[in-house]
Amino acid sequence: MATTKPTFEELFRSAQHSAWHFEARDAYALDEDYQEWIAGNHFDPAERWPWWIDLVSASVVRGVDVRRARVVSEPVSAYIRYEHALTSGHNVKAGESVRWLPRRQASSLLLPGNDCWIFDRASVLFNHFNGDGEMTGEELVTDPGVAHACVSAFEAIWERATPHEEYRPV
Repeated sequence: MATTKPTFEELFRSAQHSAWHFEARDAYALDEDYQEWIAGNHFDPAERWPWWIDLVSASVVRGVDVRRARVVSEPVSAYIRYEHALTSGHNVKAGESVRWLPRRQASSLLLPGNDCWIFDRASVLFNHFNGDGEMTGEELVTDPGVAHACVSAFEAIWERATPHEEYRPV
């Protein structure tokens, strides 16, 4: 009997203790939202993506610790400036804790090779992207060794990183 892989939303909604996101790219898909923002239409991210506010805030109310750690090159890319500008009205408003770590301060850390979500310190959902930042797939890994390595890396990043409210992109 074949089993189906849970969706991202199912993984998120089933998290009991934590949902942590590690991001390490300086740009993702330069989609219509990004193009619109760069052109000067600074929309409200909570109105644009209410599903995220609903998903995260419902998890936080249940007691799930939702964190996002971003490792970025400095000077930052235009995409990271866009991401930073949206973070308060999107991620933080939803209930996430967000921190930023300049890549130079991460040199001595062993980091996952791909962005990932870590659920309850036991499941890792790796996000795969092509060179242009387009998502090409996901890979769910529940191997305890991989989960432990990703948790350790995330905690090390979190310890060094600057809270969103204090980070100023350069």
